Amino acid sequence: MTGSVVVALGGGHGLAASLRALRLLTDQITAVVTVADDGGSSGRLRDEFGVLPPGDLRMALAALCDDTEWGHQWRDLLQHRFAGGGPLGGHAVGNLLIVSLWDLLGDTVGGLDLVGRLLNAHGRVLPMAAVPLNIEANVLGADPQELFEITTVQGQAAVATTGGRVLSVRLNPQAPPACDEAVAAIHAADWVILGPGSWFTSVIPHLLVPGIHDALINTRAKRVLTLNLVMQTFETVGFSAKNHLEVLAAHAPGLRLDYVLADPDVVDDEALLRRVAADMGAELVIAGVADRRSPGNHDSLRLAAAYRDIIR
Repeated sequence: MTGSVVVALGGGHGLAASLRALRLLTDQITAVVTVADDGGSSGRLRDEFGVLPPGDLRMALAALCDDTEWGHQWRDLLQHRFAGGGPLGGHAVGNLLIVSLWDLLGDTVGGLDLVGRLLNAHGRVLPMAAVPLNIEANVLGADPQELFEITTVQGQAAVATTGGRVLSVRLNPQAPPACDEAVAAIHAADWVILGPGSWFTSVIPHLLVPGIHDALINTRAKRVLTLNLVMQTFETVGFSAKNHLEVLAAHAPGLRLDYVLADPDVVDDEALLRRVAADMGAELVIAGVADRRSPGNHDSLRLAAAYRDIIR
């Protein structure tokens, strides 16, 4: 896979997990990152300066850092978060650095590329859209007093922690402009990796940006969907692996996949999951990719081996 050109789409810890695995296989990686975060440090900077939320972009850059003392020191600095309740409390240094570079350069992609140079990053990090996005969801039972009522929940942080069942998500603005460089990267890729990550707030949003959606459908690249290790989160209450595929297909009916990668612990009905994957054009690949010492997290070496076997 050394010569393979790979694009990985997602956000947060899920995307960082796939990047840490992929960097063991190739240096030709582009991470395309969701830009709908409205909580924590990212939300504060987004509200104050009207910029893209930098947190998930920062995490992707840190995951691609050079495996040297230099790379690790810059990674640790980017990830360092100020303590206390003052104006800087809760902010990650990397978020402030990224927003400062955007202000200085007036160039979102250029600022991210410059941080990548500081890290000697093994790859490139790009936003999926050129403007900050808001996520809205139709949720069943968001109000515990009205369990059978469908309501609208607004904001990534609120959707990710809702107590109800998420039925569907949409973006506001509804047809945001894609990052041109991200679209070009998807078209030039040999392989596109989608997921793992928060299903409704990190994975599916990519499919709702018209330019990214069209690129995913029309690219010559092979498409791999990586399922999560934890099926039931706040936003996927009651979901099985099959349900994850079904809601993905419902949000992007024209999308075809080549492979679906699943850890055996999340496969409760292999024959059924194979049929649902096949409906999207995909072969189901079952491989142990979990970190047995840290439940719910991917083992970078095992995930890298699974990706290597698929690509070979």
